Amino acid sequence: MVGLKLFNTAGDVSEVVPRLAAVEADVQDLVEAHMETMLGVTFLASEYVIDCADGGRIDSLGLDENGAPVIVEYKRGTDAGVINQGLYYMAWLTNHKDAFRNLVRDRLGVTAASQILWSAPRLICVAGDFTPYDAHAVREHRRSIDLVRYRYFGSDHFGLETVASVMGHSAQAKRVRRRAAGVPPVRKQGGAMAELAEAVDEVLVGLGDGVTRVQRKQYRAYRRLRNFASLCPPQQTKLLVYLKADPKEVDLVPGFTRDVTGLGHHGTGDLELQLRTERDLERAQDLFRLSYTAAWRSLAGALAECGVVGWRRDAAFRRDGQGWWWTTNGPEDPRFC
Repeated sequence: MVGLKLFNTAGDVSEVVPRLAAVEADVQDLVEAHMETMLGVTFLASEYVIDCADGGRIDSLGLDENGAPVIVEYKRGTDAGVINQGLYYMAWLTNHKDAFRNLVRDRLGVTAASQILWSAPRLICVAGDFTPYDAHAVREHRRSIDLVRYRYFGSDHFGLETVASVMGHSAQAKRVRRRAAGVPPVRKQGGAMAELAEAVDEVLVGLGDGVTRVQRKQYRAYRRLRNFASLCPPQQTKLLVYLKADPKEVDLVPGFTRDVTGLGHHGTGDLELQLRTERDLERAQDLFRLSYTAAWRSLAGALAECGVVGWRRDAAFRRDGQGWWWTTNGPEDPRFC
C-alpha cells in the first residue's frame, strides 16, 4: 500500500503514511474481533494448542462462508517462515479432523460440524508484507493460501490488501470438480445450459486478478478472499447465480432477477439471477461487476459499525469518528460511505 490522501467533508487533506503494528498481537486481536467482517470467516478459537510431538499454537481457527476450515497466521512484518508454519498447522488439521469437527460442533452446532468442506481447507497469512518469493511459493503448493498485507494509517486507520490468493488442487477437490456443475462434459449434460455455465465461469473468473473457485456439491463459489458469486448446477432450462449485490440497488426484472433476502437457497448472496440464454449473460455482466465490488462495499458498511469507513477493491480503513474520508492518489473519490 502506498500513502493515502485522507480528507474530511470540508475538503481538508492530510497525508497518512502507512506503518506496521507495534506488536503482532495488536493485529491478531483486531482481526479476531472482526474476522467475519474482514475475512468472511467465522471465528472459532485463538492460540489453539495442537497435540503433536513438536507442539505449537495455531494463531486463529475459523470456518469460512463455504464451510471450509481456516487457519489464520499473523506476523508483524515480513517473515519467510509464516507460510511454512501455516502449512505445518494445516497438515496437523487435516490429520486431526475429529478435533476440528468437535470444535465446530461446540461453537456452531451439529449441523455446521456435519457440513465441513474438507476438500478445501484454507490458510490465510496476515503480515506486514511479503516478498515476491512468497507469492511464487504459494502457487507451487497444492493448498488454498491467501497472503494478506495489513497496514495501519496514522493511529486511527487500518487496511487489508490481498497480495496473492491461490486455490488448492487436492485429488479430492479434482474429483469434486469433475462431478460438479459448471465443469461436466458438455455433451453428456445437455449441451446448452452446460455451455452457458462454462461461459458464466469464464466471466466471473475474469473479473479480477486472484479470483478463485470453491466447489461444493450444491454450488460453486467465486471469491477473492470473500465470496461475491455462487453458481448452482444447471437446470434443464436455466442457471441460477447468486450475487452479493444489494437487491435494493437493482431494478428487479421478473424472470431474470429476484430478491431472495431471508429465503433459503444454496450458495451465498441475496440477489438471484436466472440465466437462460447468452443474451441473459450479457445483461448479467454489469451485475457481476456490481457484486464483485459490493462484496467490499458491504465490508466497509459492516466495518463502519466498529469504527471503520472507506473501501476499495481489497482494502478497508478504520477511523475514530473524526469524519475523515479517504481516497487513493488516483482520480477515484469514494466519498459515498
